[in-house]
Amino acid sequence: MRPVRTLATLASLTLVSALAVTDAGAAATGGYVALGDSYSSGTGTRDYLADGTSCQRSARAYPSIIASARGLDLNFRACSGATTADVTSTQLSALSTTTSRVSISVGGNDAGFADVLTECALPAWASSCNAAIDKATTFINGTLPGRLSTLYGSIRAKAPDATVVVVGYPRIFMGEDCNALTWFSPTEQSRLNATADLLNSRIRTAASARGFAFANPTSAFTGHAVCDDVEWLNGLSSPISESYHPNVAGHRSGYTPLVSTPLTGTTVRATSTTVQRADSLAGEQAQRQRGYAEQDRTITPKRMRLPDLDSPRVRRAAERAGVDLGSRRSIDAADQTWSARQSAALVRR
Repeated sequence: MRPVRTLATLASLTLVSALAVTDAGAAATGGYVALGDSYSSGTGTRDYLADGTSCQRSARAYPSIIASARGLDLNFRACSGATTADVTSTQLSALSTTTSRVSISVGGNDAGFADVLTECALPAWASSCNAAIDKATTFINGTLPGRLSTLYGSIRAKAPDATVVVVGYPRIFMGEDCNALTWFSPTEQSRLNATADLLNSRIRTAASARGFAFANPTSAFTGHAVCDDVEWLNGLSSPISESYHPNVAGHRSGYTPLVSTPLTGTTVRATSTTVQRADSLAGEQAQRQRGYAEQDRTITPKRMRLPDLDSPRVRRAAERAGVDLGSRRSIDAADQTWSARQSAALVRR
């Protein structure tokens, strides 16, 4: 009987040790809360969680891939359309003193970037692109820093010991517009990219003031913009909500290694196994987010609209510019002329 008791004791000790290791591992990984807007939720990946909202959260987005690769307990609160105010009212409740990791991208919707893209996509003779960019720039310089500072302060207060990574926005264009339904001139593309750079600069400054890391995607996405040979960013797409957002490759190869390094201390390279594991957890994550659905439905998606050449406003502009809306050649020729004039006016400013 003595050997039996010894074996039983050893078995019990082995089980206790195994449970202790498991608990220690869980405590080490802690909770990961992904906050923010469409650039974090995964809008643009075309495959979304069935969570009862319009947040367009995707298992192919970088928060899900990073969590899958590192075995993190993810609460995926990022939602398409979210502003700084939305993050405060609908997402910060997910944070606690036990939260160990936080990522967040926000600010683009506050600056009205979808509306700016919608305006600049029109032919130059019909748009007020420069005025729209000027308005966004004024907001980014004047109002946004205060909003970010307040939000980041709230994050630190609610998750005092968390590693926080603030994620920026890529340049969308690299000098080419290959879509037949948009008219982004090279000058407009350059100004839009400069606005993204400015946005990143203000975000970085506010993040650094709180001791947060900043992940700047500008270099990572260079060579993978809209119309590049290997796109990590969608151009004008159907459905329209997919437009001008990172696609699956953008999240997998662009954002995942960039964000994972400061967030986890190691660089995640998304393998097919990692992505499959993230996909397998989609149902579980969707169920978790359904508990927040009522809050999430208060967020209004901010999406670019298709250029409408049949609107009264555009028709009036065409009449003033002498454009024949029934002729693509006339539309494009006038666009080139007006784009040149607007570029020259910018030089004189």
